[in-house]
Amino acid sequence: MSWADMSCPVPIRQWLKMKESMSNSTWSYRMESFPASEPPKRTGWTSRLALPCAAVAALLLVVGCGSRTLNSAPVEDRGTGMMRPADAVKPMPGAENAGKPGYYVVKPGDTMIRIGLENGQNWRDVARWNSLENPNLIEVGQVLRVVPPVSESAAVVTRPVLPGSVAITPPTTATAVRPGSAAPTGSDEDIDWLWPAQGTLVGGFDEAKNKGLDISGKSGDPVVASADGRVVYSGSGLRGYGNLIILKHNNTFLTAYAHNKLLLVKEDQTVKRGQKIAEMGNSDADKVKLHFEIRRQGKPVDPAKYLPAR
Repeated sequence: MSWADMSCPVPIRQWLKMKESMSNSTWSYRMESFPASEPPKRTGWTSRLALPCAAVAALLLVVGCGSRTLNSAPVEDRGTGMMRPADAVKPMPGAENAGKPGYYVVKPGDTMIRIGLENGQNWRDVARWNSLENPNLIEVGQVLRVVPPVSESAAVVTRPVLPGSVAITPPTTATAVRPGSAAPTGSDEDIDWLWPAQGTLVGGFDEAKNKGLDISGKSGDPVVASADGRVVYSGSGLRGYGNLIILKHNNTFLTAYAHNKLLLVKEDQTVKRGQKIAEMGNSDADKVKLHFEIRRQGKPVDPAKYLPAR
């Protein structure tokens, strides 16, 4: 095998065939042009053809050899391009408690306020039970404790999330004692409920569409506490509720008062049945109304079954 075959086999072989063909053609033409008695000789035309042929051959040689470099496979950097083992999936905080009673798996759109409302707890207590340094930073799939730890004792109460006395902080017995006349009667079910506003009922309870009652009125009409309790939320951080107040009455019941114009109580404040806690408004609503909910262990129930007949 010649050096040409080893270096650039395809272009050189093509050039050799072309050269052979051109040579045969040239000599055939020359033989027909001269008498047989005279030896064939190259004419000026034949000599002039040699130079372009040489140039073409050189060009094909360069292009053919160069194409090996341009069309070669890209260099693979095996130092940085090698596949690395997939990083281990980081387990969500509290994942070991998923599915256990008293624990809640965070869903898309959840906030600590909503989690507290849905589970009948003060969101600050939930944050404390789970040692959350920043309650605003929770992740979908994270598992949170939503019932008080069995081991919760006075030692834990000395470091509450909110400032206040030891008697106010515990989410178990303290909130049941504070309501006054309602709680000491025995069962958490023994609550003397009161209508929170005097307007007309314009929306009834529907577990799928309306988790409470809608009561109409004028902007600024009084909104009162439906029973003795403690304020566990006062603000506008829960989408769809506007200016909202949540009261905790005991370990079983919460009430929510939404769409207010003005909030008159603060978190961790104790209120009495019938006390004015807000003014009716239309925050995050299409008209002036009070949206009122009763939650039993976090589950919405029909307030009309608890409130006195009007």
